[in-house]
Amino acid sequence: MSEIINKVITWFLKHRIKEVENFMQNPHDVQQEVFNGLINTARKTEWGKKYGYKDIRSTRDFQQQVPVSTYEELQPYIERTMKGEQNILWPSKIEWFAKSSGTTNARSKFIPVSPESLEGCHMKGGKDMISIYVNNYSDSKIFSGKGLTIGGSHQINELDQKGGSKYGDVSAVIMANLPFWAQKVRSPSLEVALMSEWNAKIERMAEETSRENITSISGIPTWTLVLIERVLEKTGADNILEVWPNLELFVHGAVAFPPYEPIFKKLIPSPKMRYMEVYNATEGFFGIQDQKNSDEMLLMLDYGIFYEFIDMRELGSGDPKVITLEQVEEEKNYAMLISTNGGLWRYMIGDTVKFTSTNPYRIKITGRTKHFINAFGEEVVIENAEKAITTACSATGAEITNFTAAPKYFGDKNRGSHEWVVEFSSEPHDQEKFNRLLDETLRQINSDYDAKRYNDLVLQPLVVHVAPKGTFHRWMEKRGKLGGQNKVPRLSNSREYIDDILKMLERQQV
Repeated sequence: MSEIINKVITWFLKHRIKEVENFMQNPHDVQQEVFNGLINTARKTEWGKKYGYKDIRSTRDFQQQVPVSTYEELQPYIERTMKGEQNILWPSKIEWFAKSSGTTNARSKFIPVSPESLEGCHMKGGKDMISIYVNNYSDSKIFSGKGLTIGGSHQINELDQKGGSKYGDVSAVIMANLPFWAQKVRSPSLEVALMSEWNAKIERMAEETSRENITSISGIPTWTLVLIERVLEKTGADNILEVWPNLELFVHGAVAFPPYEPIFKKLIPSPKMRYMEVYNATEGFFGIQDQKNSDEMLLMLDYGIFYEFIDMRELGSGDPKVITLEQVEEEKNYAMLISTNGGLWRYMIGDTVKFTSTNPYRIKITGRTKHFINAFGEEVVIENAEKAITTACSATGAEITNFTAAPKYFGDKNRGSHEWVVEFSSEPHDQEKFNRLLDETLRQINSDYDAKRYNDLVLQPLVVHVAPKGTFHRWMEKRGKLGGQNKVPRLSNSREYIDDILKMLERQQV
């Protein structure tokens, strides 16, 4: 019976590929259609009236009349919507809000999820992810078992006294709204999947899923490893294939995968195991890895999202130039702006991307607009840090659990440097070599960092603190950010995160 179900669902999903090929071949026509639909739909909203949407005839008009927005600027409109007001940013009734992990701000953000964005963006992205996968791998038996999803939780929105709207991690919002047939092919049970207490949730997930025929996993690499290791502990298995012999796919996102790949290959020792990256953020589903042998992601252009970009070199200027898709160039870092069918308008999402191809449009995530180190003019971004730590791990046999880094500013006798806290699941066979390679690789891939490191004139060699196992788990728990979409901030231009971690470690040593 499972073989028949697998064939039927696979056949159905493959039909979407023709529509994907259409926007790959006609990207600007598709984006123009999306743009026109957004403006026409929202013209009678409060926002649409304020910025004259009825008079907008082109993207040029749009850029002249509507301001670029951060969350702080949209937050008053969103808060009113959370209190039950409607037709503020988007005309459809808003009954769900996706709560962000708050990596760019200490407090959480709440993103409206309209019926259109839920069905036509987030859920459509999930369907397309599988459509692309089964199109690439015709031998897949992914629907002969169940997909394990590691997500967050949701709760009633207390601000809405009448409407009963809810909020939660975007993964929880999606799971709570899946159709009946989709609930049947996923695990764990909805009751367990939506539990809010993370440690208890991991226990229940490990207990339930260890008895299931799991064929795919979707989640953030860090939290997925926590679950896999707990399953192995409970079952006594040496690797996860002894528990889930038909596992064939891990869909990952939110953090770069290369630093974690060696650990996954050790825990899932199969040459047939496949890995697939997606760009599914709280604000929308943006990209899917569509090729077998490349980690680039196809920018999904027909999800009700209109894209704009700002060259990162201009972002700090008073009046940065904003461009549309047809103006982007390959291998440049851009801050991404989105206008969506959930009511976000020219919203600066906080992520930076570079285009690896413009025919079709494929991207890689390079970092965050607020997560970088540029204390001395070195301009180190997350992509640099992840490449460097992957190289250092590979050369020293190390495997990481998590890391963060920040600048160490000039002291009375010392020049500046970068300070890292790294937690290993397997420590390097030579810690000094690891530290040296981390520094040398950063110099090789970032000329600004190299210039500041020349003869130690501005920056001294970086400093690495090795954190005991479990450090980042305890730190995230202390901050109330365990599980779900939450992730450790990789880089910061301030010492807010690293000082908090180092103080925690000092207290533990006393």
